[in-house]
Amino acid sequence: MLLVLWDIDGTLVDSAGHGRYAFDDAFEAVTGRPFDARVEMAGRTDHQIAMEMLGGGEGAGGRVPLLLDALAGALERRKEQIRAEGRTYPGVPETLAALAARDGLAQSLLTGNVERNAAVKVGAFGLERWLDFELGAYGSDPHEHRSDLVAVARERAERKLGERVEPVLVGDTPLDVRAARDAGARAVAVATGFSSLEELEAAGPDELLSDLSDTAAAVAAITRR
Repeated sequence: MLLVLWDIDGTLVDSAGHGRYAFDDAFEAVTGRPFDARVEMAGRTDHQIAMEMLGGGEGAGGRVPLLLDALAGALERRKEQIRAEGRTYPGVPETLAALAARDGLAQSLLTGNVERNAAVKVGAFGLERWLDFELGAYGSDPHEHRSDLVAVARERAERKLGERVEPVLVGDTPLDVRAARDAGARAVAVATGFSSLEELEAAGPDELLSDLSDTAAAVAAITRR
């Protein structure tokens, strides 16, 4: 069974910056002051981002659950704005639908977003119909690194489906490619988000696409063994 694990931001959807705005909202709700620094978010888990926003260290770790809980509520309140101001990337619904029609394949998410926020972002555009959330792994799982999440998703999928699965990660950053490599999974890189074709090519993915607008080419790249 092929298990296709999708990144969200930069790969499936552009949430028009509301993920970052929700973090700002959550930080202020938890600390009582606005966040006045800059944190790199692309390719990182929400847990990593929250730790950095809170300054790191043992004291920060104790407040991470509070920040992530506030984050989920903040993004939910922005769902209609995401739908109105954001978008899916070219060919995303068509590729998801084409893959869903194939035998021997399941689709889920492997994302740094906490699970509740992952559902909000894909749900804003109706993409959840092609994804089985129970097979995926998220920033709310107790792992800091994306590569660790691959094993989480594999275990969940094999337990639910009752058979061995072969994961393939589809993402838009070198960190996605590295996570797949570290976990022994295939990597399909798509240059629709935060990294250029050249940056992604240098990371060494198994397949590299400029976008998903050619459905047949996208399906072939993702399903190639």
